[in-house]
Amino acid sequence: MIKSYLSKLFVFVLIITISFLSYIDVASANLTGNYTDDTLSVLETLTTAIELPTDADIETKKATQKEARNQINDYIARYRKNSNYSGLKSFTTMQTALNSIAGYYTSYGNRPLPEKLKTRLNQEFKQVEFALKKGY
Repeated sequence: MIKSYLSKLFVFVLIITISFLSYIDVASANLTGNYTDDTLSVLETLTTAIELPTDADIETKKATQKEARNQINDYIARYRKNSNYSGLKSFTTMQTALNSIAGYYTSYGNRPLPEKLKTRLNQEFKQVEFALKKGY
């Protein structure tokens, strides 16, 4: 009887796990799988997020920050472990920028980004775009 119960519990947990994993794949569906297009799309979203005016309403800030975090997570999950991209200059620079933004959002929430950080991020974004054009 206990074995029957445990096997049913195991099957239930397995079904929930598989369902959750398929949900994660759907969540990252907003990325196309084309590295260059995905990188430029994330850059566009992040540029919008960091250039958000300080007087923007709190709901706009939260929505923009949520979209930025989602894209950061999806992008890193898709490309970090792919050896075709992980060694590229565009990816390493992009990962540095993404870590900076994610770290700031985690530590400081909805506070506006300091100008020094914005300047550095914009510089890194330009480096990423340049490296993408050159193919590395």
